[in-house]
Amino acid sequence: MVTRDPFWQGKKVFLTGHTGFMGSWLALWLTELGAGITGFSLKPPTDPNLFELARVGDGLSSIIGDVRDCPAFSRALMESGPEIVFHLAAQPLVRRSYQDPVETYASNVMGTVHLLEAVRRTPQTRAVVVVTSDKCYENREWFWGYREDEAMGGYDPYSSSKGCAELVVSAMRRSFFNPADYSKHRVATATARAGNAIGGGDWSADRLIPDMAKNLLAGKATVIRSPRAVRPWQHVLEPIQGYLTLAKKLFLEGPAYAEGWNFGPADSDARPVSYIADRVTRLWGDGASWRLDAGEHPHEAHYLKLDCSKSMTRLGWSPRWDLDTALKKTAEWYKTYSVRPEGMREFTLQQIADYAGARL
Repeated sequence: MVTRDPFWQGKKVFLTGHTGFMGSWLALWLTELGAGITGFSLKPPTDPNLFELARVGDGLSSIIGDVRDCPAFSRALMESGPEIVFHLAAQPLVRRSYQDPVETYASNVMGTVHLLEAVRRTPQTRAVVVVTSDKCYENREWFWGYREDEAMGGYDPYSSSKGCAELVVSAMRRSFFNPADYSKHRVATATARAGNAIGGGDWSADRLIPDMAKNLLAGKATVIRSPRAVRPWQHVLEPIQGYLTLAKKLFLEGPAYAEGWNFGPADSDARPVSYIADRVTRLWGDGASWRLDAGEHPHEAHYLKLDCSKSMTRLGWSPRWDLDTALKKTAEWYKTYSVRPEGMREFTLQQIADYAGARL
């Protein structure tokens, strides 16, 4: 069991995207911390999924809804009266954004607008963490990490939508939650930009680890699109630790932390796709393999890193598991699922406890 920080016990939390991969991990951790959670999200996006396997809904009030439906979304948030809001709901896939850019912008941009408009009408809310993506930056294929004050941008609709969401938060914060007027509105709003999160329970399409997990479980070779593409890989619990730390700071200290924050891995863990594929196949064993997909594919960034100096210095946040540990923990999750799917709530909670120790 995670050692409970008294701060979180009884806190009223509103969590969007609670049925998704990262949302399910965050919901389980918040449940262990003693928070009272209302979740708002579409139905789980895949079958199987972590939300159902780990019985995430057992520890919260779950509302199935769409952030694009402004009246229903606003009503759910205002009626729950949260003190803290985590906004994770999004269309999260680059390749899908090429197939349906309208859905991507509607979910990722207007969903953020709908959230902040509802917060304006919810007097109990004190802290808001809007999760965007490391892809929100205008990617110039630099070999160094992007800092929080770099330009927003994005080549593809997904990346662009996350840059737009950052601009929405910035404009709404200055217009309605201005730090200079904090004594009047009492709301502190921040954004969080994470790297490529990996971990057990992700079955999303067109993501490396989920694609490998599905093929490994089926005894098939995985087809890799861009083996030389470099990404900031990290276990999903790393950015979640950052979101929890940031939300607490926003609640207790307000406007001093109402800005953008990076939560990425150490520089040494920004590795090419081929490294991940090789390492996962070795960890899995049993003749696991991968091969190159030589077909044509939509544009994706080739090199992307985050500079997390600000989060480390001002929030006291830092990664705890290096990439090899993150990959080992991920492989262990899927291997356990393959033989004991009914035990995944306990196994997932144990991984959270192993990660958190007594520090939260």
